[in-house]
Amino acid sequence: METVIILVFVFGYLAITLEHNIKIDKLIPALVMMAISWALISLGIDDFSQWFDSAKHSLMENFGGLGHEEKMHLMEETLLHHLGKTAEILVFLLGAMTIVEIIDYFDGFSTIKSAVNFNSRKKLLWMFSILAFVLSAIIDNLTATIVLISILQKIVKDRSVRIWYAGLIIIAANAGGAWSPIGDVTTTMLWIGDKVSTGKLFIYLFIPSLLCMVVPTFIASLLQPFKGTLELQEADDKPKNKFSSTMLFLGLGAIVFVPIFKVITHLPPYVGMMLSLGVVAIFAEIYSNSKFAISAAHAEEHDAHASHSPVHYSLSKIELPSILFFLGILMAVAALESLGILFGFADSLKENIGLVGTEPAGTIVSDLVVILLGVGSAVIDNVPLVAASLGMFSEPLDNQLWHFIAYSAGTGGSMLIIGSAAGVVAMGMEKIDFFWYLKKISWLALVGFIAGAIAFMATRAIF
Repeated sequence: METVIILVFVFGYLAITLEHNIKIDKLIPALVMMAISWALISLGIDDFSQWFDSAKHSLMENFGGLGHEEKMHLMEETLLHHLGKTAEILVFLLGAMTIVEIIDYFDGFSTIKSAVNFNSRKKLLWMFSILAFVLSAIIDNLTATIVLISILQKIVKDRSVRIWYAGLIIIAANAGGAWSPIGDVTTTMLWIGDKVSTGKLFIYLFIPSLLCMVVPTFIASLLQPFKGTLELQEADDKPKNKFSSTMLFLGLGAIVFVPIFKVITHLPPYVGMMLSLGVVAIFAEIYSNSKFAISAAHAEEHDAHASHSPVHYSLSKIELPSILFFLGILMAVAALESLGILFGFADSLKENIGLVGTEPAGTIVSDLVVILLGVGSAVIDNVPLVAASLGMFSEPLDNQLWHFIAYSAGTGGSMLIIGSAAGVVAMGMEKIDFFWYLKKISWLALVGFIAGAIAFMATRAIF
């Protein structure tokens, strides 16, 4: 039965990877894979010889000696445990996405657009790379990519030039998301799972992540597409929302407050995110009563939904398919974890190649394996890779292994356009060709990834 469940996972994973070839949204195989895996566990519960206790992070003793009813009860408890942990991530993401949509409702990001009053290609490249790096650490790399490419489309007229900027935005956004607990879903998973802390995440990963952004951007600035000046889009005459700047800083400040709330209260991050959402929503409701509150960009849609509040409108705009995909993939990985498959795989790695160790040879092998994980995240979605690592390893909080995994999984996906959520959304928004990205951008991402990895190893030696 274990073999069948593994095959279900492999085929489901393959369908996710080939999403663009088979024309089936990746959330569908993720949900089907999750449901079938747990159904097979339920039907064959008496055939399994071991069970992984997620709460104690160890294999249960004498699982085979339990009766059918006891095993079924244990399975239900384990399923509920994993659903709770997954729900923490999903609720957190829902809150963050809603706050960003509320900012956009009030045209808050137009403040950034208005700052562009020059036409130097190189200067614009550095501006967008730095913005992507900083914004992704605050509002996550997926959202930062959406926001910046939306702004880019309103500034740069020539699409052939614009896709070059989009490629560097992907690299910078993924780099910026790696060092922030709320910047990337995988880093958020490690943070919520008590594998990394905010302070140590910054200490270990800020410089490597910065180099991962700066090195490719510097090299790109020397290339032909970023030399000279470019033709900018003409400014529109839409009336500016008088609450734009207020909602931008209020919303971003509310999201930044979440890690502070966690440190003060020791409550899960989603609680702080719900508090932040509530505060932002209060101001949104108050401001929406003003005759100047409605963004010109949303005026027609708002008229069609006149009875809805800005919060209702913003909730209708969030990416629910992404939320359902994370639910499916995380719960499918949880099924493999519960059977002890990932735990056994980790043990075999430790015994055979010294995956985790304090000796120099063990550390070198560990680094190579984590780097390969980063390269693999360009092909395979980094969410299940990190989810698998959570089930494979039992290292303590802030172990350097977790920080290197956060860096590799967060930035490695930039090497292919389908390797990260930021890349996938940019591909959809600008219709970027897979092979164009592979030829023009992938090598820049690889250089940045290696530069950051070397910097991490140096930083680890110091701290």
